[in-house]
Amino acid sequence: MSLFLDILLVITSVLLVLLVLLHRAKGGGLSSLFGGGVQSSLSGSTVVEKNLDRVTIFVGIVWLIAILGIGLEIKFS
Repeated sequence: MSLFLDILLVITSVLLVLLVLLHRAKGGGLSSLFGGGVQSSLSGSTVVEKNLDRVTIFVGIVWLIAILGIGLEIKFS
């Protein structure tokens, strides 16, 4: 069980980083400083953005469950 949770944590961590980087910047923060503020007419549709949000939230919940599982396993072993 420990090995499964460790692998799940690594996979979900990498997926979360990639999914967050796929999101389009909405503000004028650091992303606009490096050219991220330039918007193209070929940027994704709102359906794609909503699905990306859903997948990111789902992976984040799985990541949180994996962390809680590892913490409980450490506490009770």
